[in-house]
Amino acid sequence: MSDELNVNGMTAADENDEEARKILENLQQIESQHVEGEYNADQIQILEGLEAVRKRPGMYIGTTSLRGLHHLVYEIVDNSVDEALAGFCKNIEVHINPGNSITVIDDGRGIPVGINHKAGLPAVEVVFTVLHAGGKFGGGGYKVSGGLHGVGASVVNALSVWLEVDIYHDGEVYNQRYERGKVCYPLKVLGKCEEGKTGTRVTFQPDPQIFEDTVFEFDTLKNRLREMAFLTKGLRIDLFDDREDDEGNKKHQTFHYEGGIKEFVAYLNDNKTPLYEKILYFEGKKDNVYVEVAMQHNDGFNEMLYGFVNNINTPEGGTHVEGFKRAITKTINDYGRSNKILKDNEPNLSGDDIREGLTAIISVKIEDPQFEGQTKQKLGNSVASSAVSGIVGEQLTYFLEQNPAVAKMIVEKSVLAQRARDAARKAREATRRKSPLEGASLPGKLADCSDKNPENCEIYIVEGDSAGGSAKSARSRATQAILPLRGKILNVEKARLDKIYDNAEIKAMITAFGTGIHEDFDITKLRYHKIIIMTDADVDGAHIATLMLTFLYRFMPELIRQGYVYLAQPPLYKLEKNKKTWYAYSDEELNQILTEVGRDQNNKIQRYKGLGEMDADQLWDTTMDPEKRILLRVNMDEDAESELDMTFTTLMGDKVEPRREFIEANAKYVQNLDI
Repeated sequence: MSDELNVNGMTAADENDEEARKILENLQQIESQHVEGEYNADQIQILEGLEAVRKRPGMYIGTTSLRGLHHLVYEIVDNSVDEALAGFCKNIEVHINPGNSITVIDDGRGIPVGINHKAGLPAVEVVFTVLHAGGKFGGGGYKVSGGLHGVGASVVNALSVWLEVDIYHDGEVYNQRYERGKVCYPLKVLGKCEEGKTGTRVTFQPDPQIFEDTVFEFDTLKNRLREMAFLTKGLRIDLFDDREDDEGNKKHQTFHYEGGIKEFVAYLNDNKTPLYEKILYFEGKKDNVYVEVAMQHNDGFNEMLYGFVNNINTPEGGTHVEGFKRAITKTINDYGRSNKILKDNEPNLSGDDIREGLTAIISVKIEDPQFEGQTKQKLGNSVASSAVSGIVGEQLTYFLEQNPAVAKMIVEKSVLAQRARDAARKAREATRRKSPLEGASLPGKLADCSDKNPENCEIYIVEGDSAGGSAKSARSRATQAILPLRGKILNVEKARLDKIYDNAEIKAMITAFGTGIHEDFDITKLRYHKIIIMTDADVDGAHIATLMLTFLYRFMPELIRQGYVYLAQPPLYKLEKNKKTWYAYSDEELNQILTEVGRDQNNKIQRYKGLGEMDADQLWDTTMDPEKRILLRVNMDEDAESELDMTFTTLMGDKVEPRREFIEANAKYVQNLDI
């Protein structure tokens, strides 16, 4: 190393600076230890600068909402998990600190502190200040990885008021601090650490100039960290909320699963009744792809299938999921034929038949994952398909042969699903939109709008004929359609497809929307870009809204993902005084109005029990006028889709005890509850 080599302007030739000389001696020693396959400074490769992150944060973290805020934590934790995948990290701690900063601690090897020759800077500084610099671009630092180590770290740094990193390496504690992505001081040694201790500690404060909200939610982090622990068997993740609640309590939860994804399936099926006791688990390596699959059927009708690549969720599936589906479809059909459970004159079972009531996790580790699509949520490597298909096909065949009772249960449930699907096919034809030559097929109760451009159109799904009548009178006929439903729709969580297609209220919604459902779903045929659920502001109304959301989530989830589903917010109170009228949408708002106008005896306050109590003018003014109304858009957090799945199962499934526990745990968050 020459005297010209510097760490932010410091050289070893500066004899007056003992600390600088000590750092460079350490860096020199570390560099001399470079061996093949070791994770060191020169394996951090630089692709481009960091300039655009603060200007366009959405390009890097998707959004600056709460989802983007929590994404910062996942980026840092992903780096620690990658150390675990490489076999060097066993424990990760995540702390939500008072003041809403975050600390992530791991016992991995520690980010390299040696000089990166391409940058002339310590590698850790490159990781935190240069975008697309990391140990996962072919430098030999990692065989497989979840993220791109360095991309996440530098983005988090850029979007934080400050970030501080401590690295435990070779008996020393190295430290550097950054403010809004800028280096505050050169990498320095704080002192000695415990002998043999290694790892990284990162603390950061999200920037309120960037994020709409900077308060972290314990439960949001809990759900994602639990999933990470399931996917990395043996890894322990501790989440601490060091902020005190109103009672002075702090929260702490530990996630540690020696069974890995087998325990993940057991967790997802906890509120369901398994079809058979054993959770099937297949594992192997083929064509340099490591494959893990866990699966178990339950007696329900919904499929819960989640794919992961290097611990990254792939909500749009991809080649690994395709390989799994192909393998179980072929294997179970072959077993059914050879054991005469499927008769010669019966057609093969479809993949949908076989996957009815199936909960499965497909996790692959691959060195160079190639993702497809703008959102990069779908795996494209063809080698993953053949690897998963081969391993699952071989091991599932062996399992079925060794467990004929379980095999028979799976095939017989699939046959029942096939028969229901055949019945549903006939009912489905009645819901499909016919061409103009075949005549209109819109439901008779629908009051459609005259505008035919879906971007301008919205449909109100209204509870009851009375409210439907008011809504039809109140609406803007050009752009607002009204579909009144009678009573509570079918609970699709407890029904097979044939029953769903046979339900008049559900058929009316399917036909009105125009998209079809399930395998027929086509978002391009959607007739309204706002689907607004409008129910009474009471317990029955909330139940009806939940039933509708359950149907949309199970059979038209893309409507929710793309932001087309809304909840109307009718007022709870009407206040009249001196021939003036105010509407309040919550108890808090009513109190605020009363404070402003006075709490006099002649105040006339009406508590609305239902939409039918409002005349057309009132309904328009409070709930339907685009200039005045309040709409809540229904969002789907794809970072915690398995938790969302479980919530619907808990609320709408057969088991009473989990539902009671859920209500007891969440009752404190409910306002304006009528009993």
